[in-house]
Amino acid sequence: MEQSRYLIVLPTYDERENLPRMIDALAAVRDQIPMPGEVLVVDDGSPDGTGQLADQLAARHDWLHVLHRPAKQGLGRAYLAGFEWALQRRFSHVIEMDCDLSHPVSALPAMLEASRHADLVLGSRYTPGGGVAGWPLHRRVISRGGCTYARLVLGVPIHDLTGGFKCFHRWVLESLDLSHVRAGGYAFQIELTYRTLRMGGRVVELPITFTDRAYGESKMSRAIVLEAVREVPALRLRAVRGALLERPDSAPDVSLIP
Repeated sequence: MEQSRYLIVLPTYDERENLPRMIDALAAVRDQIPMPGEVLVVDDGSPDGTGQLADQLAARHDWLHVLHRPAKQGLGRAYLAGFEWALQRRFSHVIEMDCDLSHPVSALPAMLEASRHADLVLGSRYTPGGGVAGWPLHRRVISRGGCTYARLVLGVPIHDLTGGFKCFHRWVLESLDLSHVRAGGYAFQIELTYRTLRMGGRVVELPITFTDRAYGESKMSRAIVLEAVREVPALRLRAVRGALLERPDSAPDVSLIP
């Protein structure tokens, strides 16, 4: 690939209040990022008109694109659609990011700088220097407990396995068999990080402060939590059976973890 270029994938569902703020924040930080890049909004047929608003914003910014999907199919499916869109084009880095401003846009330059020495950079709430602002105690307990549970079951050294602020090198997404990714919410984030580690990918945690959304409703639900509880041991079992179907072409093929 001639030049490093990033794509930020922003899934949306009823984010009409947040999307203009997010695009303004990204526009303000673009000059500070150490490579050129673009943004893809993946809208799941938002009833509040987020998709139509995204089209209007894209008409004003040549670096903004919109992918419309007919209905809500889950966060994991939205990201996979965005990854497929990115891999059909010449992007060297693909970034996952929430549209509700909970992930600090100001961390993007440091994240892409860190990607010079890592195959996957995680914006981490739970590595030293990271944190969470605005969450009630029960949300903190669920999130921290979920990360600890996944870390122990999978036997990995990562502190924040459920976070959704990530930067992948292209080879990682090309090497994972994304058609066999089963999980949707928290478990989706766990699965991609785990499989990257198993391929020998270098994973780095970048401390961030996660800030609870100011507008709109959280998409977190009991079903998402239960999926993670169920899928984490199933993921480890699939790995033991050799059923994760990693196929690295241009990176280390020695697993760093069991």
